[in-house]
Amino acid sequence: PGDIDTAGTSFASIGSGWAGSTQVPVAGSLQIFAFVGFLELFVMKDSANGAAPGDFPGDFRNGALDFGWDTFDADTQASKRGIELNNGRAAQMGILALMVHDKLDGNPYI
Repeated sequence: PGDIDTAGTSFASIGSGWAGSTQVPVAGSLQIFAFVGFLELFVMKDSANGAAPGDFPGDFRNGALDFGWDTFDADTQASKRGIELNNGRAAQMGILALMVHDKLDGNPYI
């Protein structure tokens, strides 16, 4: 549905998996790179690098959203940080499994 660039490349013509990442036009890849760079430099400031507010390393809160983190006691905060770390690790393993599966038989989906 629609085109991915002004040259008329359709979204449907872009493949999936690693092959699809090489078919994205250069301007699109640069836009993604610039957006991620903007987030890294100006939005997602890590407290370990001196950004405020930062209560612990990996605290990427930028003061714009508050979901009640400060209302939790220290044990609950430690538990939630541990849960978040484990969820991130599980997601990384899932993505790794999809990448390996894509390389084994060229099919990015299990």
